[in-house]
Amino acid sequence: MASIFTKIVQGEIPCYKVAEDEYFMAFLDINPLAKGHTLVIPKKEVDYLFDLEDELYQGLFLFAKKVAMAMDKTIQCERIGVAVLGLEVPHAHVHLVPINGIYDIDFRKPKLKLGSDELKMIAERIARKVEL
Repeated sequence: MASIFTKIVQGEIPCYKVAEDEYFMAFLDINPLAKGHTLVIPKKEVDYLFDLEDELYQGLFLFAKKVAMAMDKTIQCERIGVAVLGLEVPHAHVHLVPINGIYDIDFRKPKLKLGSDELKMIAERIARKVEL
């Protein structure tokens, strides 16, 4: 059965897309830790990050870097934190989270509740700055 991320890639489930190319996609997390919290995925469904082929693994992080640089230009924060948990969705993915301190990337924190208009605006602002 396809993961929720594969369904997003296939257009079966909508998302707030930030960037996309032939192999990767980035979109806003709908239960974010911070405004701009973005998920970066390979389009190929592979459950475990370290099971990705080397070329795809390297490409994922290079793609994530481009997205993080765009986030850094549009989201007011100290840094863009990176987290890989790999337990919540069986599809390799990287979390890019705007942070101002080490505890800002604690996944036990309550998630923000953002409306669709705000999510759309944030995604569009980041997307305009992504240089693929």
